[in-house]
Amino acid sequence: MEKKRAAVLFGGCSSEYEVSLQSAYGVINHIDRKRYEVVLIGLHQKTGQWFWFDGHPDLIAQDLWYEKGICTPVYVPTDKRVRGLHYLKDGALRTLSLDLVLPILHGKNGEDGTVQGALELAGIRTVGCDLLSSALCMDKELAHRVAAGAGVRVPKSVLIRKPYENLNVWKDGERLGYPLFVKPVRAGSSFGITMVQTEEELIPALERAFEHDSKVIMEEQIEGREVGCAVLGTEELLVGEADEIELSEGFFDYTEKYTLKTSSIHVPARVAPETAGQIKRTARTIYQALGCSGFARVDLFLTDDGRLYFNEVNTIPGFTPHSRFPNMMKAAGHSFEEVLGRIMEEEA
Repeated sequence: MEKKRAAVLFGGCSSEYEVSLQSAYGVINHIDRKRYEVVLIGLHQKTGQWFWFDGHPDLIAQDLWYEKGICTPVYVPTDKRVRGLHYLKDGALRTLSLDLVLPILHGKNGEDGTVQGALELAGIRTVGCDLLSSALCMDKELAHRVAAGAGVRVPKSVLIRKPYENLNVWKDGERLGYPLFVKPVRAGSSFGITMVQTEEELIPALERAFEHDSKVIMEEQIEGREVGCAVLGTEELLVGEADEIELSEGFFDYTEKYTLKTSSIHVPARVAPETAGQIKRTARTIYQALGCSGFARVDLFLTDDGRLYFNEVNTIPGFTPHSRFPNMMKAAGHSFEEVLGRIMEEEA
């Protein structure tokens, strides 16, 4: 069988650049090389320039790919007939033909629909959520509106833009109740999120969030546990086992997500079978309402009395062998290699 050429995109101009490198490294090492010829495309962290990286994947994990690898600048064409990326060699314009692209880019400029839109204009098949669903899921405020319209509970929240009046913000905080969360509307991996305990902490928390986005939400705290569910597919959906985050204190911030210093993740979640089924059904409802395709991880809050509230959707979740998405699929009987194969086969 003739191999398909698949490009893995990694890096990017995002605060989650390092996370992308580790996820991409995990993906690269688990793609079926008998079926796919893998091409590595790195996006420079500062400039955003795309490079065709010809080197050992270990350099990606060590963040030495640009420094020590052979990097050829590549460009997204404006002609859909090209079906690949352009590059220059010996003064001539050449084409790096591609059958599909798997973006492993977390956060802004990768998970928010920007890259998906560029590849769509170029006529290049892209694995995962498209431009619209990526942008919608990245916007916490709009995603909550859609989920609520689909009949899913969402936390009460207030959208804040600059300029804002301190007095109005304090009134909103009092109405939501403390503690509450302040979040950038479009950021991932809990960057810029603050758990606010008192009115005095509110304005500084808003300013920290505005460092990551021009829109910020204040959101009520939902008392309970955070649970999640991996979903794969477009028309016929494959759902992994639900997982559960056990916190010793605070919330599941960036440090806890990638070190688990004081937290634990249980998969399957420590819930009754009926509750696990409810989590899976709710995840499917949200996934379809937001127009997701390919794969995504749906995160929810589960209260002690069994109510589920929508938190967020990660359209490009972590993809190391130890990440939540592959582990939820593994618990449902699907290996990392199988999951990647199904994702790529669907789009290719």
